[in-house]
Amino acid sequence: MDALHIWNNLLQGFLTAGTPINLLWALVGCTLGTAVGVLPGIGPATAVAMLLPITLKVEPTASMIFFAGIYYGAMYGGSTTSILLNTPGEAGSMVTALEGNKMAKNGRAGAALATAAIGSFVAGTIATVLVTLFAPVVATYAIRLGPPEYFMLMLLAFCTVSAVLGQSTLRGLTALGIGLAMGLIGIDQISGQARYTGGVPEFMDGMEVVLVAVGLFAVAEALYAVLFQGRTQETQNKLTSVHMTRLEWRRSWPAWLRATAIGFPFGTIPAGGSEIPTFLSYATEKKLSKHPEEFGTTGAIEGVAGPEAANNAAITATLIPLLTLGIPTSNTTAILLGAFQNYGIQPGPQLFDTNAKLVWALIASLYIGNVMLLILNLPLVGLWVKLLKIPKSYLYAGILIFATVGVYGMRQSSFDLLLMVAIGLLGVVMRRFSFPTAPVIVGMILGPLAEAQMRNALSIGEGQWGVFLERPMSATLLVVVLMVLVLPRLMKLRKKG
Repeated sequence: MDALHIWNNLLQGFLTAGTPINLLWALVGCTLGTAVGVLPGIGPATAVAMLLPITLKVEPTASMIFFAGIYYGAMYGGSTTSILLNTPGEAGSMVTALEGNKMAKNGRAGAALATAAIGSFVAGTIATVLVTLFAPVVATYAIRLGPPEYFMLMLLAFCTVSAVLGQSTLRGLTALGIGLAMGLIGIDQISGQARYTGGVPEFMDGMEVVLVAVGLFAVAEALYAVLFQGRTQETQNKLTSVHMTRLEWRRSWPAWLRATAIGFPFGTIPAGGSEIPTFLSYATEKKLSKHPEEFGTTGAIEGVAGPEAANNAAITATLIPLLTLGIPTSNTTAILLGAFQNYGIQPGPQLFDTNAKLVWALIASLYIGNVMLLILNLPLVGLWVKLLKIPKSYLYAGILIFATVGVYGMRQSSFDLLLMVAIGLLGVVMRRFSFPTAPVIVGMILGPLAEAQMRNALSIGEGQWGVFLERPMSATLLVVVLMVLVLPRLMKLRKKG
């Protein structure tokens, strides 16, 4: 497909997406998405799933534009709660909470929210341009990656996450182990056997990622505050400016660009998701920063700018495997696939020919949605910061109510609520003894995927582990994994020597 053809198609897409009714759907989607993202525990997947029945009466293009707006808006809204309340609404916003919340506690919430908003816009726009140019091309390359490569990619994710977060690698790996164990509960994907359910029928479907994330972050945050912080008189640091200083701009823009370069490829591979690139971006910024002492203490702006941009670039890029291969790479794209099928549309390589109008209107709506979110959110930064003025007791009560409603709304199960509280207590214990909670979620999400890819790879290699070394890409990734584990130790030994 030549550049002129792409340009013509995109212009047609803008004409379709730019009609008043479609613009209205985009605006409603972005606003709803941001509101959903701001509420802890209710992610875009839940929102899209809840709204699916309503849009069945709506024309397909309008409903896809609406869902894209929710998808985008929720990603931004998730960063708001991560920064202000340390309760990520989405797995992809977990890393933003690490530095963003520290900045908020030091009176720099405005700058953190601004770098998140502008970073999301920059990364989202660059990624949308890349989707426009490379969707058909990338699809042909993504098909060539096999199970050995995917397994090695996930192994790399496990190692980077565990090594970067927490006070020690051992604590990081312990937390990862807990997550991997949770991921094994339920019916085995390949053999169909029930595993580790302990005879509890509710465990047959496995543990909901949203439930565990809400329990570990939102519920643990509220319980920890009640148990350990209630006795101290807390003073709220003054919010300085809601704008970024020149120095903060200078520190943010390289992080935005680096993170876009990290996030985009991960979204395009059919095993992506936004968790891996956000952690990788955080690790990169931590290594390259001229202010390493700010990480984990007062809050480093690069630690917000990078992961937030990586998150948005990856989220935009997940549309490539969805549209060109019909492969969903996240919870939300899986529900979007269901929405396409409701209209009798099957995403795949032929979609660009059979439903060109819809696809290009959807891509054009991403450009429009990006601008809308920036216009919606930058003036509202001051409004979101006012959340910090709410008395702590009301705030944590509110978090518990939203968490309870969100979790109960998923399956209408009282068992889920008991499980959420139990996981919340586990989160309190982990926080008390400085165990990082993020690797638990990563292990839980990627564990079952990694297991399936490993078993597929071994069946390709007829039971031989050598299959991981025979393929150049997977062997290269294995070397990178070993470097991630060994190099930091060698550097420490050299320093001591």
